[in-house]
This record gives sequence, C-alpha cells and structure tokens, in this order.
Amino acid sequence: MIENLWETSTKTVEANTLEELTFRSNLIGTDRRVCNWGGGNTSFKTKALDFRGQEVDIMWVKGSGSDLATMKESNFTALQLEHILPLQEREDMTDEEMVDYLGHCMINKSHPRASIETLLHAFLPYKHIDHTHPDSIISICCAPNGKEIAKEIFGDRFVWVPYIRPGFLLSKMIADGVKNNRNAELVLMEKHGLVVWGETARESYDKTLQVINEAKAYIDEQLMENPAFGGQAAEALSPEKRQEVLNEILPVIRGQVSKNEGMIVSYDDADDVLEFVNSARASKLSQVGAACPDHLVHTKRVPLFIDWDGNIETLKTSIENYQNDYKKYFEAYALENDEMFNPSPRVILIKGIGMINTGKDKASALVSGALYHRAIAVMKGSDALGGFTSLSAEESFGIEYWPLELYKLSLAPKEAEFSRKVAFVTGGAGGIGSETCRLLASQGAHVVLADLNLEGADKIANDINATYGAGRATAVQMDVTNEEQIIASFQQVIRTYGGIDILVNNAGLATSSPFEETTLKEWNLNMNVLGTGYFLVSREAFKVMKTQETGGSMIFIGSKNSIYAGKNASAYSAVKALEVHLARCIAAEGGDFSIRANSVLPDAVLQGSAIWGSKWREERAAAYGIEPDELENHYKERTVLKENIYPRDIAEAIAFFASSKSAKTTGCMLTVDGGVAAAFTR
Repeated sequence: MIENLWETSTKTVEANTLEELTFRSNLIGTDRRVCNWGGGNTSFKTKALDFRGQEVDIMWVKGSGSDLATMKESNFTALQLEHILPLQEREDMTDEEMVDYLGHCMINKSHPRASIETLLHAFLPYKHIDHTHPDSIISICCAPNGKEIAKEIFGDRFVWVPYIRPGFLLSKMIADGVKNNRNAELVLMEKHGLVVWGETARESYDKTLQVINEAKAYIDEQLMENPAFGGQAAEALSPEKRQEVLNEILPVIRGQVSKNEGMIVSYDDADDVLEFVNSARASKLSQVGAACPDHLVHTKRVPLFIDWDGNIETLKTSIENYQNDYKKYFEAYALENDEMFNPSPRVILIKGIGMINTGKDKASALVSGALYHRAIAVMKGSDALGGFTSLSAEESFGIEYWPLELYKLSLAPKEAEFSRKVAFVTGGAGGIGSETCRLLASQGAHVVLADLNLEGADKIANDINATYGAGRATAVQMDVTNEEQIIASFQQVIRTYGGIDILVNNAGLATSSPFEETTLKEWNLNMNVLGTGYFLVSREAFKVMKTQETGGSMIFIGSKNSIYAGKNASAYSAVKALEVHLARCIAAEGGDFSIRANSVLPDAVLQGSAIWGSKWREERAAAYGIEPDELENHYKERTVLKENIYPRDIAEAIAFFASSKSAKTTGCMLTVDGGVAAAFTR
C-alpha cells in the first residue's frame, strides 16, 4: 500500500498557504507510484490583493515544467479566478488562445507559465485539488474494460472521462461530469490519471491515497491469481555475465543512438525490469504504446525490445530499424513546422539483460528509466485486469509534438559546447586535472576523475555534482601503471555513461637528477607513469572511441621539456618527448576513425600541483642555483611575456583541443608556457 507521508511527517505548516500547497505537492511527488516525474499538478484557492490593493479570489496552481517532488513556492503561479471562471460558458478554445488568456489572468507576471491543466483546477468548485498519475489508477484507465472495473471498485463515486488531450475541452468535460454526479468524489481520466479534491489540503491528499490504495488492493488480488505478464519465459544472465556483456555492448549502443546527436546511456537491472523483459508477453506488451501521455517526450511511444542472440550486428540492425520506423511515424503525422526529435530509442529492453536508457545527459537518461519503471507497473496491473491499451499512434504524436509539451522542454538551459560528451581525465584530483574537470563540466561535459587519490577525486566530483547536477561527475581510483585497473576503470565508466568522447592524459610525476646520477629505478618510474601509463590509458580510450564510431579527442599533457632538454631531468624530459610523439602516432592512426590527438605543453604550473609540493621543487631550484621560494619568480622572469602559468591556463588549452573549434586539428602541439624562448617549436 501507499504510505501516508503526511501522517509520519514532523513538519508543521500553516493551513491554506502557499507553503502548505508546496508541502502537499512534495509529499505527492515523493512516491513515484503516485505521480510521474514532471507530471501531475496541484492547486488551492484563496484570496489575495491585486495590483490595486483590492482583495480578489485567486488560485495557486503548479507552474509548467516543474516536478511535484522538488518544486518550491516559486514554481507556482497565482491567477485571478474572476477572469477565468466565465470561460466555462464558451464552447471551445484553442490551446494558443487558452495560454494567451491565462497569461492575462496572472497576478504577477514574474510567475512561471501556468500548468497546461489550469482550467481543470479552476472549473472544479473545490478549494484544494490534486491531479496525479498513480500506477494502479492508470492500470485501470488503460484496461480495455477499465470503466466496468472502476464501477466494481468505486461504485457511483467516480466520473469517467474518455481520453482527450489536456486543455479546454477536457477541463470542461471534467467539470460537467462532476456537476452531473452529486456522489462524485474522484475523476478517472481514460489513459491518463486521477483527480480528487477536498476542502482542506490534508483532505485532498488523504483522498488521493485512499483512492489509489483501493485500486491497488483490487489489482493485487488479480495478480495473485494471474502470473505477471504471462509468467517467466527466459532466465536473466548472472550479474557477472550481465556486466561482461554490458562492457561490450554499451559503447556500440551509445554510438548507434548518437548518430544524429550525442547521447548519454544508463543501465538498469532492477527486479521489476528483469521480471518484465524475461516474461512471456513483454515483447508484445512493450509495443502497445505509452502507459501515460506524460511519458511520451521522455520514453517515446514504444521502446526497442531486443530478443538478443549475442550478435553485435543484431544490436546495430535493431537500432537502425527502430530509427527508420520512427522516421516513418514522424512523416505520417508531422505538421509543416514540426522538427523531428532524435529518432533513436530512449528505452531499450534486452531479454536476459535488462533496460538501457538514453538521454542528452545522465539526468535525462535516468528520467527515461524512472518513467519506464512506471510503465512496467502500469502494464503489470492492466495485464492482470484483462489487457493493456494505449493511445493510438496519431494521439501519441499529438502529445509528443504538442507545442504546450514542447514548451516545457524549452525551459531547459541551452546546450553548451561539451553537452552530451564524456571526458575521462587522469590525474583528476590534481591542479591541472581538477581545473580541467571543473571547466569541462561548466560547459556541459560529464567528467570522470581518475586518480590514485580517490578521496581527493571524490571531493572534487561531489563539488561538481553539487554545482551542475547529480551524475555529472564520477571518481575512479586508478593507477596508470596497472593495466587491470585501467581496463576496470574504463569498464566502470562504460557502465556509467556508455562510453567516452574526450581523454585527457594528465597523470604525472617528476624527478630531477644529474644524468650520471639517474638510477634505473628513477628512469623506470618516469617511463612507467608518463610513458607506459599514457600508452595504456590511450589504448583503452582508443578502443572505446573506435567502437562507438563517433570519433573522439585525446589531449596529452606534455611539457616544455617535451621539446627542450631540461637540465638535470633526462628521465623526465625523455619521456615527455615520448608522450607527444605517441600522441602524433595516435593522430596518424586515428584519423580514419575521426579520433584526434593533440598535446598541450605547459611549463612550471606550480599552483595546486602535488608534483611541485614534492622533492621536485627543491631539485629544480638546486638545478638553477636558487632557493625554492625563488622558483616561481624565476620561471616568470625567464618567459618573454613575464607571466606565471596557472592550472586554468592549461585547462583552457585542453578545452580548445577537446572542442569543435579544433575539429580539423590533430597531431598538434600547443605551448602554454608564457613564452620560453628556448622551447619555441621549430
């Protein structure tokens, strides 16, 4: 049963206030079995002062584009009821007319645009109203005999409204239906959801849960007699085998769904997902249509269902066929000014493995998955009640490309240079690495901080997620000299985001010794970290980029010493030269796959560097015959620009090579050293 969160909450709110409406909305949205992500709406009616200082009747209602679980008081809109209620006398009203009219009814023009279903709330003569999309209710509303089942459960307490797209006519139908049924306590909207009301916020909330639990109890009884989805038809692969398969297929899938525009990929093998994909009726049920109109923008009308034979080509062909079918669907119903979304699937179901979701970022992919969990629950209920029905293809298109629904998408921030990209940065906890991750994330990237120092990498990743949203950064502990750790780290990133687009080879160390005093241990240390390490990391990145078939960019952090023989640093200088030549080799070989490789050559980046906090500072000062605290000024004065170099300077150069601005540049070296004349390239 659905828990009554108001009963268990310790929060105190004043009755009949915007604070209470926000509190009630958050409680409703917290349990996704009650309301979809981004869906549903709430309202309450009260009095307020208008711009003249006169008291008027108003209604607070959810603003468009917000989510009940997380919305704040600022996400609600207040409208003057005196101007709205006469609309009930009209016979019809277009969406455009309705939106424009409601804009004139707002008490404060700075409030967000009112919900699509504002008139539904205004036309019902109740103080508090909740519209939700509960799994159990939609199961009934999507069953072919749903109205008859509703009579068994609710008797004459409900009003049944046939499916019609939200707007003026639906609002009027609901108001008329309630007016004509004096016993009405709730409205069931076919293939859509539930509306209840109360004289207090608590009464409305309690009624929502009561109705949902009545429906849920009925469905649970049916499920005891009928195995879900016709029973199990296949076995799930073991967790270890699933992980092995995912490591192989996710970059392939990400590449295929990113042909039109880049996508981030997530994976889900929760119990309900595995129960569904391995069931007897999953392949047919999944293709009936969306469980709720609110799902369409995030899940498309149907998912891609694959009864996989283990052949990679089957995956590619299945995705290509889905894309072609979506294009036909678009062409069949599109109006002149409609622009087609990415035709790739947002939900991919694979028998034995689970669910893969795609989106413009990690958050969007997770929303797609969260909504399909709700679809599975709805189909489970409907199937137990006698079958699952959905919107027709034409009705689905009408929602998916509905201007009022598209308006919600327009509220999202404009995509930045690195939106839809995944950057893997070694040495991510250090000065250059951390600054690079912050810069790339600020421009839309998802970033992976790979470092021996997991605690430091985690801290920076948490800071980035707090600033730019959950899932934008992840930390992995990795030793660049350990081949097994490197492979495992890339596999972890594949399972997190689907693949990578940008590699920043930045992990570093430095030692300084006169040549004749350079030990084999010191030589090997430099070669292992800065040579072999860069090779191993690049090789794994190259494999992923090649598999994705979407290109990629590698940036190597070399040094002024890559082209200038530093005194008392033969091991370091030699391997830094190796690095930039390795980058050129990758550039030569990667061109056929649109994989670029370039190098940034900094000098003396002291700020935030663990290297410069080590023995290296003393060693370099000794090499120049100065004190360690004189070193920073020494480096500044030897440049032609008389400038110190900071991590941000290097991060900017990395961002350039990773960006579209350098799309036609590969095999290049860019010096960022203030102008060390001895190291001018030639």
